Amino acid sequence: MRLTCWLVFAGFVSITAAIEPISTSIAVGMAAALTGFLASYQNVLYYFHECCRPEWISYNKTGLKYDLDTKLYGQHVAAQVILKAVTGFMKNENPKKPLVLSLHGWTGTGKNFVSQLIAENLYAKGMSSSFVHLFTATAHFPHEIHIDTYKSQLQEWVRGNVSNCPRSMFIFDEMDKMHPGLIDSIKPYLDFYDNLNGVSYRQAIFIFLSNAGGENIVQVALDFWKDGREREEIQLKDLETALSLSVFNNKNSGFWHTSLIDKNLVDFFVPFLPLEYKHIIQCGLAEMVTKGHAPDKKVVETMASELNYFPKEERVFSMQGCKVIPSRLDFYV
Repeated sequence: MRLTCWLVFAGFVSITAAIEPISTSIAVGMAAALTGFLASYQNVLYYFHECCRPEWISYNKTGLKYDLDTKLYGQHVAAQVILKAVTGFMKNENPKKPLVLSLHGWTGTGKNFVSQLIAENLYAKGMSSSFVHLFTATAHFPHEIHIDTYKSQLQEWVRGNVSNCPRSMFIFDEMDKMHPGLIDSIKPYLDFYDNLNGVSYRQAIFIFLSNAGGENIVQVALDFWKDGREREEIQLKDLETALSLSVFNNKNSGFWHTSLIDKNLVDFFVPFLPLEYKHIIQCGLAEMVTKGHAPDKKVVETMASELNYFPKEERVFSMQGCKVIPSRLDFYV
């Protein structure tokens, strides 16, 4: 665990009371100069070493809104919910509980990307910040036989890092692959407590990412399409209740019968809609810029046309989303 911004000195300066009267003004001057030096040294330390302070942790609402509007494609519901949820939480100086978001949808729809955008607009070092902690189910919790050990380790990791910095962010990827019951080990930290054993978790942010519930989201999108309704007409209320229930009752999900849902500790279930052909084009053009190429729509259209879509005949929604674009694009450029 990394400690934050402790000033460590090899020695100390002692000014005793046994000072001759004639030297008092000199001593006071020296003490003032020393205090100024230490303050300057502290500021320099804060500048170069990441600390749990406003210099390193500061929410940029304008930046997050811009990123969601210009970099996240086809996710009007998610963009609206994320911006309002994060902004409301960060404006509250005394929240009653941590912010808990659960992001759901098929792979390649933008769940990981949104987590990255939140981190980049909250922490100066973004996802590289020592206060952002990413857990992946298959990498960090691979063996069901060790679930009790994982529970203890997870509790200690969360407790230790929030003790270190109350404004910590924890991202749990692949919740659909996490062993049922494991995530309940941190349930007390997500609840309405002022503190637990002297540690307050109310300023922390927990984000869960999962493919579970994706089928329900796809079905709603398909129903809107079949009814001739615009994608932008889909609202959170059309998805959230069914989504939370499907995740809660999915035996293959880390949320299966979890107390986090049962006790209403998840603030928002955020749906990520399946992407359409036009969104794949947008992703491809943006990726070309990222790779240092001039955006070429013909190249991107060629790549996009060879991806898989459904329904099979109409080819409306992408099966892979934007996740495969970075590797696929190299083949066409």
